[in-house]
Amino acid sequence: MKSHYSKFATALTVVLVFLIIRFPMGSSASGDVPYDFKAEGNDAPTELREEATDLLTRFNSALVNLADVSKPTVVMVSTERTVTRRQGSMFDFFSPFRDDPFFRDFFPDRGSREREFQQRGLGSGVIVSADGYILTNNHVIDQVDTITVTLINEKVLPATVVGSDPRTDIAVLKVEADNLPYMLFGDSDELHVGEMVLAIGSPLGAALAHTVTQGIVSAKGRSDLNILGGQGFEDFIQTDAAINRGNSGGPLVNMRGELVGINTAIASPSGTGGFQGIGFAVPSNMARNVMESIIETGRVVRGFVGIQFQPVDESLARALDLPQARGIIVTEVVDDSPASEAGIQSEDVILKFNGRNIQSPSDFRRRVAEMMPGTEITLTINRDGQEKDLTVVLGEFPSDEIAAADQETIRDFVGFSVTELTAELAQRLRIRSNIQGVVVEEVDANSPAARNGLQQLDVIVSLNRRPVTSVNEFHQGISAIDPGDVVLLQIVRGNNRFFIAFEPQSS
Repeated sequence: MKSHYSKFATALTVVLVFLIIRFPMGSSASGDVPYDFKAEGNDAPTELREEATDLLTRFNSALVNLADVSKPTVVMVSTERTVTRRQGSMFDFFSPFRDDPFFRDFFPDRGSREREFQQRGLGSGVIVSADGYILTNNHVIDQVDTITVTLINEKVLPATVVGSDPRTDIAVLKVEADNLPYMLFGDSDELHVGEMVLAIGSPLGAALAHTVTQGIVSAKGRSDLNILGGQGFEDFIQTDAAINRGNSGGPLVNMRGELVGINTAIASPSGTGGFQGIGFAVPSNMARNVMESIIETGRVVRGFVGIQFQPVDESLARALDLPQARGIIVTEVVDDSPASEAGIQSEDVILKFNGRNIQSPSDFRRRVAEMMPGTEITLTINRDGQEKDLTVVLGEFPSDEIAAADQETIRDFVGFSVTELTAELAQRLRIRSNIQGVVVEEVDANSPAARNGLQQLDVIVSLNRRPVTSVNEFHQGISAIDPGDVVLLQIVRGNNRFFIAFEPQSS
């Protein structure tokens, strides 16, 4: 691999030097003008044309070599899961009268029953170790029954999930194999806007596996996009390299053949889900931290401060007599948390994190999450018009993981399961982008929730009058409910918002 990358770097350097020497940018001090082929027309020196052609040919060959050595490290990820759905009957058309015995005599509900279907999914992944560790997106493998990966030689291998992290949309898979080709990690912090990158994956289906597209880094640090839901850690690399459905989990590759991002999402204003020249990738440094934490500890370990907060806008700045609208304002301090022990108070305005300005709430959350528990950080705050520094020793972020058995218990208790509301899902459901909640994934047709009107793809925005922004929050809220209690859900369905109340099913 190194020899190909070395050839590419050499060719690129030669091309750049050639262009700088032969076609300088602007006039020199002596008044010389840039070389202009047009000025000489067809009389341009033959040697110069041949030299340029040779260099560009070598540059193109180096790009081909880069694609050739990168593609074997990319896999197609195929998934399957069993989905239970209710098959309706004629009586469903008369659902307002479904509980009336008179109408049931005329329209017996004989055809209504649950059936199982096999749902298949497709994504991409990148091999990052010779012994079979693979990075992909969490949404590619979330809640599936079986996973297989297909190598470039069409060999199919079963894969297991080592661990996953919905908050960054990263998952780690493992296949039993040795001496696999793998991609080295690059430093995503060193990426520059305008830098050339490749995206590799299986867009739109298996027939297009190992498709290579080329573009540039369009922007860095994209956040507050709600791609990962309200509790996600967003710090996306934006690229115009063509990314489509099926590219999810594939690598974003720099010109040294290094992994600098995991392709995750696309912006598709038209609602078709097609390529718009706006794709997003999780930075490789973030993906690597998640992967190493999962492999070493079996879970994702993050720093934790213990505060609730919101951005400081112009109105808040005026109300708090701040010189300008910047930073975040603390709205709540968790008892016995690192923030509480450090003396942080409600209405403190946090301006800096270790001496660097805080750009947004998501910027603050991401920086804390990237630190390990036990790390000392310095927060610069404004309290009553005075700035001061506070030292905070980070704790460990509460785990999002709920055992599979516990998830099944919760599903049996309420009669339905939920999944995260991502930006892509909100777009498909025609839900406004500022709405946060969880999506009803499957509903037991005989459950109290279903009988009281809950439907698949409803968006739950609150549980017992408390906002719900993630699956973990929903599960925690349900876990606090005792048998016999009434559950109150606030639902968004299309343009409608309403409440559903029900008593969970007894065991």
